[in-house]
Amino acid sequence: MKFHPATLALLAVFIPAEAGSHFALMEPVPTLVLDARGNPQKPEPCGGTTSGSTAPTGVVTPVTGGAQLHIKVVETVYHPGHYRIALARQAMDLPADPETVTRDTEKGPYSVSAKIDKAPKPPVLVDGLWVHDVRFEPGKVWETDVRIPNIDCEKCTLQVIQWMAEHGFNAQGGYTYHHCAEVKITADPKVKRDEGWGK
Repeated sequence: MKFHPATLALLAVFIPAEAGSHFALMEPVPTLVLDARGNPQKPEPCGGTTSGSTAPTGVVTPVTGGAQLHIKVVETVYHPGHYRIALARQAMDLPADPETVTRDTEKGPYSVSAKIDKAPKPPVLVDGLWVHDVRFEPGKVWETDVRIPNIDCEKCTLQVIQWMAEHGFNAQGGYTYHHCAEVKITADPKVKRDEGWGK
């Protein structure tokens, strides 16, 4: 299997991580250059740092509207929870992080559950993906194909987030970690165009 040079460094996530990060986006190529464990990934909507110092990969993945796009992530540190995938013409139009129910602890609020939309609408493509609560070793690979709407978009932002249960609140990302990829969508003229994705 071959990876784009921008993701080669991420292969090290199969080595058990000691702390910190939670997942790395492997496919499509992420917007930002990540370290071997998938950092930085806390701030919404796309990870990085609050100072904006993370270098971009410069990669835009081409995809045909109405086609399936392969999504692959590696969970570098186990945490119960689930994933969500969204798509927007601009990162600022991505949805807010999942609404979270918490419980109070002596260390502050901890996440208990999050709202999952069983019938997601734009800009969410799929919600409640890879729900899990059984511990596994670091390096768990999650993969799926998602249908990309049949639209034209020169540089849309695809967002993959991981919501975590039993996790303390962090000021940068709440209970969610974030990655994004840029995709160029070319509508298939033989397929009806999808509505609700802006212009």
